[in-house]
Amino acid sequence: MISLRKTVFGLVAVAMGISLHQPAHAAEEVNVYSLRQPFLIEPMFKRFTEETGIRVNTLFSQSGLVERIKHEGRNSPADLLLTVDIGRIQDAVDADIAQPLKSDVISANIPEQFRDENGLWVGMTTRARVIYTSLDRVGPDEITSYEDLADPKWKGRICIRSGMHVYNIALIASMLAHHDEAYTKKWLTGLKDNLARKPQGADIDQIEAVSQGVCDVAIGNSYYYGKMLDDPNKAPAAKDVRIVFPNQADRGTHVNISGVALMKHAPNKENAIKLVEFLSGEEAQHMYAEVNFEYPVKPGVAWSDMVQSWGTFKHDDLSLNVVAAKRGEAIRLIDEVGFNE
Repeated sequence: MISLRKTVFGLVAVAMGISLHQPAHAAEEVNVYSLRQPFLIEPMFKRFTEETGIRVNTLFSQSGLVERIKHEGRNSPADLLLTVDIGRIQDAVDADIAQPLKSDVISANIPEQFRDENGLWVGMTTRARVIYTSLDRVGPDEITSYEDLADPKWKGRICIRSGMHVYNIALIASMLAHHDEAYTKKWLTGLKDNLARKPQGADIDQIEAVSQGVCDVAIGNSYYYGKMLDDPNKAPAAKDVRIVFPNQADRGTHVNISGVALMKHAPNKENAIKLVEFLSGEEAQHMYAEVNFEYPVKPGVAWSDMVQSWGTFKHDDLSLNVVAAKRGEAIRLIDEVGFNE
């Protein structure tokens, strides 16, 4: 059975044209299917192997891994699925390809807010869904909350990516959790009315649009700010905006996760749990967060110097289990108000 799984692992890589790093002879190993780019995770995997002797085989794709694992069924070589956003990891749960991750180490390292109530996923890093404003055209305290985005004063002044993108679905789901449906629908309609253009592009495109004067306010994930400041070609646009952490006077800023799930038919279950325990520890948490300008989920782990320069903030302590449960309702509202039209 194990040899069949290894064969499937190799064939998947060839068929999908994706990155596969697998040692020829590994007595102890763990197989990771990843939606996270290899450069983000390989430094931690290397340290894990150095510390434990367990080899980490990684298979990367930007999409389709949940469907692939479900199709592979009992013959799947996948031990772990690494992904981004609560929605994408919830897709794995809904597809019934995950099993509970039972570990006292993980429970001690990762706050309950960032763990599935049934143990089917755990967060590895967090990112804040923030507001970016023009340094020249918006005052430092002119907009301080997500609710402010629907204020008519911002008509024609806001840029955002597709409402149906998983990052925005999660944000809208969090609004539903804090308000009722009627309020959230009215808020979403107001936000739509304030857009400078139809929702489009990625988060970096929204920051660049503020720099170019297309809009004065944009919504995006915090780590994109770090990516831009670290890129000589993007840094000038990033320096034209300020980063605003919304709702500091009340519930705090909405945060999302990158996460991991243990696969239902994991052939190397014990090694997979050891890897997640390692990734939840202080050393890996610092490395994991620093390489992509994210926030560690383990309390007390130092942020990267650049992330620290943005200042501290209060994050919303809403359980991501609640956000996941509200995603369907959020998608329906996005469609009802014609947000992307």
